[in-house]
Amino acid sequence: MDRRSLLATTAGFLTASSAGCLRLSNQETATVTPSEAGTDTETESDGEKSGPSPGSPMFQYDAANTGTNPDETGPQSSVEVEWSYGESTSMLSPPAVVDGTVYAADGAEVFAASADDGNKQWSFDTESTVFSSPAVVDGTVYFGSYDFSLYAVSAADGTEQWSSDISVSSSPAVVDNTVYVVSGEGNVYAVSAGAGSEQWSYETGVATSSPAVVDNTVYVGFADGTVSALSAADGTEQWSFQTGNPVHSSPAVVDGTVYVGSNDHHVYAISAADGIGQWSYKTGDAWRSDVSASPAVADGTVYIGSDTGSVYALSAEDGTEQWTFETGDLVQSSPVVVDGTVYVGSDDNNLYALSAADGSEQWSYDTGSRVDTSPVVVDDTIFFSGGALS
Repeated sequence: MDRRSLLATTAGFLTASSAGCLRLSNQETATVTPSEAGTDTETESDGEKSGPSPGSPMFQYDAANTGTNPDETGPQSSVEVEWSYGESTSMLSPPAVVDGTVYAADGAEVFAASADDGNKQWSFDTESTVFSSPAVVDGTVYFGSYDFSLYAVSAADGTEQWSSDISVSSSPAVVDNTVYVVSGEGNVYAVSAGAGSEQWSYETGVATSSPAVVDNTVYVGFADGTVSALSAADGTEQWSFQTGNPVHSSPAVVDGTVYVGSNDHHVYAISAADGIGQWSYKTGDAWRSDVSASPAVADGTVYIGSDTGSVYALSAEDGTEQWTFETGDLVQSSPVVVDGTVYVGSDDNNLYALSAADGSEQWSYDTGSRVDTSPVVVDDTIFFSGGALS
């Protein structure tokens, strides 16, 4: 899960003192439109909206954390600001973008804003910081707060549907009417999406990884260096794989393989069926070689960043390096892959667009502050959020 901040902006122009949720699109089509932050506005009825977009309903696009959506398109040329929302330095996670609405967390507040112009539609206040990315499924927004609550609120107007006593540190994965989350204490929970009642819990150590849920199995990384597979039905452990250091990276599960980074400087491919390691790739020997970012997997390639400052493209089959791209600082942003382009941030203050085929730079955008949350690319537009933390 992306836990830290990235962008400083106000009224659609970049500064060094404020921050928010930002929309970027191609320069030739973008117009800078400041949002009216904090002002509720009327929105179109469902009948007036255009056809629904596939969007990005949860962290890394889906419950498998693949980091890609083949139905989406992204900007291929240089971008500029269309709108910005908020002036806080406490946007710590990527937004969700569904059906023309951006859902994001700002400190203890979760809000919905128009994807077109950034005007706020509603907000919901919790009593502590929201680290998790919202998950938006079937008209409900699920998110956790450090006020010891997991929340479900209406996507239409933000009214609370239920809350459950779980201090949530991860981004939720929602599958088959069940919400899967990791608590601040490191326990994994399965909660009914309709009522908020606990279905099962798995007690373990500290975790900041967000779960991936595929084929009735929940995959999670833990601070003791393990990656575990749990039954989605009852939480029983199916297998555990040991790395050499904490796993803060959230697993991505594609075609029967679990891909994940570890702070032991490696990227791993693990059999989803039995937990046997298939290959590993070492990013470096220096202390700045941790792999805390989450991978994206598209078209037979694993894309991931490292504290080495590089973005790597690895063969999903055997881990062979296909290309690397060097930035000027740590890459803790989880990349996303849309329409043949890898979008990723770096602590060198830049958001990059790279060719998925060969890693060549298509463009970069200087945000004025480090970029270590994931961008979200929907409808030829990039959305991302945050602000530099001291």
